[in-house]
Amino acid sequence: MTDRVESRPSSIHGEGVFATATIAEGDLVGSYEGDPADADGTYVLWVETDDGGWDGIDGTGVLRFLNHSRTPNVEFDGPELYALRDIAAGEELLFDYGDEWANVP
Repeated sequence: MTDRVESRPSSIHGEGVFATATIAEGDLVGSYEGDPADADGTYVLWVETDDGGWDGIDGTGVLRFLNHSRTPNVEFDGPELYALRDIAAGEELLFDYGDEWANVP
């Protein structure tokens, strides 16, 4: 699925993830790939487990370069990333990092 996105320099911060084709609202963009992690890190995504615990994934794929926005156009459901609205080719994909980032646009 991640064949519709690529990483490249972002005006927001460092590298970003950009659509290479139109992505429709509700489409699966891809899965966050990486090794299990038990400590926080730059590219660690925390995913809630069925029993209410948390599993960390230390990102190795292109989605590790997703940047933050309080007005995201994608969101995770577990390790799967979905489009919240239609995303045009060339547009940067952004997700909300959470409450710790409440003061960052």
